Amino acid sequence: MKTHCSFTHLFCVLVMALCTSPVSHAQTLKKLQKKAEQTVERKLEQKTGTETGQVLDSLLDRSQKSPTDMASNELNKLPKEQPINTATTSNENKDTRAKNSNVSDELQTYSKFDFVPGEKVLFFDDFSQDFIGDFPSKWDTNASGEVVKINNVEGHWFEMKAGYGIFYIPELKNLPEDYTIEFDVRTQGISKKTSSVARLAFFITDDNAFQPGSHHFVEMSLPLGQYGVFDIKVRNHFNRKSGGINSNITADIRNAVLNQPHIAISVTKNRFRLWVNEVKYVDIPKLVQELNVLNYIKFHIDGLKDQEERVLIRNLKVAEGGLDLRRTLMSEGRVSTNGILFDSGSSTIQPPSLGIIYQIAQVLNEDGSIKLNIVGHTDADGSDEANMQLSKERAEAVKNALVNIYNVPSERLQTDGKGESAPVGDNATTEGKSQNRRVEFIKI
Repeated sequence: MKTHCSFTHLFCVLVMALCTSPVSHAQTLKKLQKKAEQTVERKLEQKTGTETGQVLDSLLDRSQKSPTDMASNELNKLPKEQPINTATTSNENKDTRAKNSNVSDELQTYSKFDFVPGEKVLFFDDFSQDFIGDFPSKWDTNASGEVVKINNVEGHWFEMKAGYGIFYIPELKNLPEDYTIEFDVRTQGISKKTSSVARLAFFITDDNAFQPGSHHFVEMSLPLGQYGVFDIKVRNHFNRKSGGINSNITADIRNAVLNQPHIAISVTKNRFRLWVNEVKYVDIPKLVQELNVLNYIKFHIDGLKDQEERVLIRNLKVAEGGLDLRRTLMSEGRVSTNGILFDSGSSTIQPPSLGIIYQIAQVLNEDGSIKLNIVGHTDADGSDEANMQLSKERAEAVKNALVNIYNVPSERLQTDGKGESAPVGDNATTEGKSQNRRVEFIKI
C-alpha cells in the first residue's frame, strides 16, 4: 500500500508539473524525470518485474510529452462529428461508435451524402498532362492562369487569376439533359481581410464567348470572404430576360473554403442541385427553364487581391447522368461505376464517393437475400502485379464501408480484383483512365 501511494503521489506531481508554463517546463521535466527514474530503481526490489515495467512505461512515457501533446492526444480520442453530451449519450450510441471505430471521421461525416455522379465521363482534367507554369491545354480564357504545384499537396492545380476574365473548355459542349459536375477547390491567402465580394463563380451557358451567356445561362457563385457569413448566390437568365430566379442562400461555408472543399453539381433536366462537401445547399426544381440550350461551362474569379489571394481547382469531372444504380442492379443483376474514387495509388476511399456506396447499401438493406461480389479495376499505370493487388484492396475497402458504415452483414459480401486486365476505356487518355478505375457490384 505504501508503494502504491508513493507512486500515485509522484504521478500527480508529474501531471501538475506538465501543466505549468512553457518557460519552466523543460527544467522541471528533467528534474522530475530523474526523480522518477530514481524512485523506480528504489522500488525494483519491492515490485515484480511486470509491475515495475508498467510503472516505468507510464511515468517515462508521460515525461517525454508536452502538455500540448497530452491535450491533443486526449482530444483525438473524442468523436469529432458531434459535441459530447454525457447527459444524453445512450448505450446504443456508444455501441455504434465502437462498431465504427475503424471508420474515419470524414467518411462517417459523409455517410448520408446522397450525390451520385454520372457514369459516362464526358470530360476529366486533373492537369497532370500540363507543364507547370503553362495555361492548361484544354482550356481557353481572356484572362490569365497557370498550372501550379503546391508544396506538400498532391497533384497539379489550375490557378485562375481574378479579374474580369472567363475560363472555359472549348471541347466540352452540347451537354446532355442529365449530367454532373465535380471539382476540388483550394484557396491560399484567404482571410478576414478578404473582400466581401470575393467569389468563385460558375456558369452553365449557351455560348463559348468570353461572357456569362448570350441568351441563356445559369449562374452559381460561392463566397470566399471570411469576416462574415455571405450567401451562395444562384440565378438564371433565359431569352435575354433576367429576374426569373435570383436566390441568395444563407450558408456558412467559411471553414470549407479554407480546407479544400469538394464541389458537386447535379443537373437533371430542369433541376439544379449543389453540394459543398457533404452538405446540399441548393436544390431548385426549375432553375433550368429551357432544355438543350445550355452547352458550355465557365468559371470566373472576382474580388481577390492579385498575388496575395488565390483560388485553384483540380479534378474537374463532367459526366452524363441518368443511371440509377439501384434499379440497374436489381434489373440486370450487376452494375459498374467509376464514381467511387480513391486516393492515388491507394485503397483509401475519398469521402465524396459515399453517395454511390449509400445507394448499394439501400438495395442490400431492403432485401436481406441479396449477396454481392465486389470487383475492383484499375487503369494501366504501374505494374500488373501492383494493379492486381490494388484492385483487390479497393474492393475490400468498399466492402468495409458497407459493413462498418451501413451495417451490411459481411457474410453477404465477397471481393475480388481484376487489376488492369479488363479495360473499358483507352488507357492512353485521361478520360479513358478515369473510366477504367471502377468498381463492379455483381449479384451472386
